[in-house]
Amino acid sequence: MSDLVSSYNPDVLSCIANLSNDEVFTPPEVANAMLDMLPQELFSDPNTTFLDPATKSGVFLREIAKRLLVGLEPTIPDLQERLDHIMHKQLYGISITELTSLLSRRSLYCSKYPNSIYSVSVFDDIQGNIRFKNIKHRFKDKRCVYCGAAEAEYGDDKRSGLEQHAYEFIHNTNPQEIFKMKFDVIIGNPPYQLETGGGSEDSVAARQAKPLFHLFVQQAMKMNPKYLCMIIPARWYSGGIGLNDFRDLMLKNSNITDLVDYFNSRDCFDNVNIAGGICYFLWARDIKAKCRVTNILGRDIDTSIRSLDEFGDIFIRSNKAISIIHKVLDKTEDFLTEKVYPIDAFGFVSKSRGNTESFDGAIKLIHSKGTGYVGRDEVAKNREIIDKFKVTIGILVPSNGEVGIDPSKGYNGITKPRILRPGEVTTFSYLVIGVFDTLTEAVNYQRYIAGKFARFMLRLTYSSMHISKNNFRFVPLLDFNKEWEDEELYSFYGLSEQEISYIEFLVRPMDLD
Repeated sequence: MSDLVSSYNPDVLSCIANLSNDEVFTPPEVANAMLDMLPQELFSDPNTTFLDPATKSGVFLREIAKRLLVGLEPTIPDLQERLDHIMHKQLYGISITELTSLLSRRSLYCSKYPNSIYSVSVFDDIQGNIRFKNIKHRFKDKRCVYCGAAEAEYGDDKRSGLEQHAYEFIHNTNPQEIFKMKFDVIIGNPPYQLETGGGSEDSVAARQAKPLFHLFVQQAMKMNPKYLCMIIPARWYSGGIGLNDFRDLMLKNSNITDLVDYFNSRDCFDNVNIAGGICYFLWARDIKAKCRVTNILGRDIDTSIRSLDEFGDIFIRSNKAISIIHKVLDKTEDFLTEKVYPIDAFGFVSKSRGNTESFDGAIKLIHSKGTGYVGRDEVAKNREIIDKFKVTIGILVPSNGEVGIDPSKGYNGITKPRILRPGEVTTFSYLVIGVFDTLTEAVNYQRYIAGKFARFMLRLTYSSMHISKNNFRFVPLLDFNKEWEDEELYSFYGLSEQEISYIEFLVRPMDLD
């Protein structure tokens, strides 16, 4: 038995962790970093119970078992007795698919069938304490009442031979009834999103998959464990579709004692791109305190103790930026949220192209493939700004959310600002960020937005690939009858050399040609 345990190779699960972008497998080193946040005396207590509600490779349960094997040795000296106690009474998992249930059992029990002679601890059934139950979605008004899956895509007649992605843990009003017990620790890496379908090609709902990870966090909190630790996408920081209530829940939650934040998901998962980055957190039921926030960007690690809701309904992830924001807020009354128009400023969806040839009374329609022509009466919204100068940027953060960008080269943050002349409008693909009567004002505004200072203040609010009006909440609204240079702005807001260096490092120059 000792030979079997000592020869176990963790590199197998490191390889598996690189297989999927959809349901991301956790590398052993990340699982152990999360376990390190827990009070370590938990692993010396034979009564501590652990649940992974979305086990895939079984890495969390395996790494917990390794710690318990060491921690319980003084209490239960016999190795087999200790193994049996850990496997039968302390470790539990709910798999997300039948395949991952087999994989998880193989990782924990050394056999995909824990009632076989090859299992390090023998059970009476083929599941042991890692269960998988084939759950179906429950539809009402063409959507699953638990996860929002579209009946048109996930109905019984649509998924023959395919996974339903109806995860047992969140498709349940009483999750504590699954094992009929309470857990001291719930830990895991839940599925992040679900393609919901059912929307038009240009609707936000169709272009963005429905998030799922927050449902696992909320369900786990409902079970009221002593500790909850999960790794999830960071896009919840600024809310958005399906995440506004969850963001408010998290930011106002003084039980979150630790938050480890990766600006670049590749710093956490080597081969997985997750726009907006990734994070993991520790929620402690019996502790209320400010949060220890750790930023990780490449080799740079920065930690600060602060309140998550310091800036209301948005989380500023960068510890180094907090002092800069305060200096800007102290000297600014108005911000660019007053200038930026909502998405879909003129009512033209992304695929709109207009006519290829001009005609009497036509105005230009700027779209992602070039220029078309439409009539003024086709403009559904904001006709009063058609004949003004409009500054626009792409609605998406460039380079796939700038995931994987080398930090030493800096970030653009936005596409190059473009000035639309009177008689020009745009599609959903572009965000109208300012409207002016004169070309001088538009040019000064364009140069201001292209500057490092403005793009830095804008980028602080990013946690997804999409840019919206709310992302401009910390970018000052100034007098654009004059030009503004970064050096003048640094001086005006009293930034220190260290703060200036941080901005200069993080944001690359932008040439407007």
